[in-house]
Amino acid sequence: MPELDAKKREKLPDSAFAFPKERKMPLNDASHVRNAAARFNQVEGVSGADRAEPKRSLERAARKFGDELSQPPD
Repeated sequence: MPELDAKKREKLPDSAFAFPKERKMPLNDASHVRNAAARFNQVEGVSGADRAEPKRSLERAARKFGDELSQPPD
């Protein structure tokens, strides 16, 4: 996975995260998208209703980077 240090992460816009309010799960490249999809159900502090838009963001990011998710995030 390409390195995303704290300085680079701070520079990312909120829209580059699956959970922009919490700035969780950056979706800045294919590797991070796959990682976010694999760990989507492990995110704490976010209700089920608040997961719909992040799920769509993750799916859009996967298409953007030409990555096909083996299964949609839960």
